Amino acid sequence: MTTLTPQNPALTTPDAVIPAPTAGHDRGSRGRDGDGDGWRELIDAVRESGQYPTRTEAEQVTRVVLSALGSHVVGDERVDLARALPEEAARLIADRIPATRVLTAAEFVDSVALRIEGATPATARWDVSSVLSVLPARVGDALVTRVLAQLPPGYALLFGRAELAPAS
Repeated sequence: MTTLTPQNPALTTPDAVIPAPTAGHDRGSRGRDGDGDGWRELIDAVRESGQYPTRTEAEQVTRVVLSALGSHVVGDERVDLARALPEEAARLIADRIPATRVLTAAEFVDSVALRIEGATPATARWDVSSVLSVLPARVGDALVTRVLAQLPPGYALLFGRAELAPAS
């Protein structure tokens, strides 16, 4: 088992780091219903899930995590995920250039930690789980299952699911 520490991070190359979303990316924050309720509801769910003290903090974490996820979900799953989310969240998923290699779950968490000021691997794991665990209720379990099928083992836990190993 590899132990991740600041001296031994999972990410070792600059190309493995996912760039942070640019400030001012918000082009209206309108949900699919046209009045912004979808985006606000998503942020409120993340705020409650992660117990963030402010909506601003929950929104920042949501933007970082969804943009990171958008780099790793491709094909029909990416399109369907974007369609199922409020417009602003959909942009965060769809506007990302696909990653050149899929990160393990630990590398994904580490990449998020690098993009959140003052984050540690433990706080980044909390942030990632706070965002990803609210998605099944919003996009449906079937779509989350399809997304997880694209990703390496370990991501299910980040979505709040048990990681089941096949029987041998």
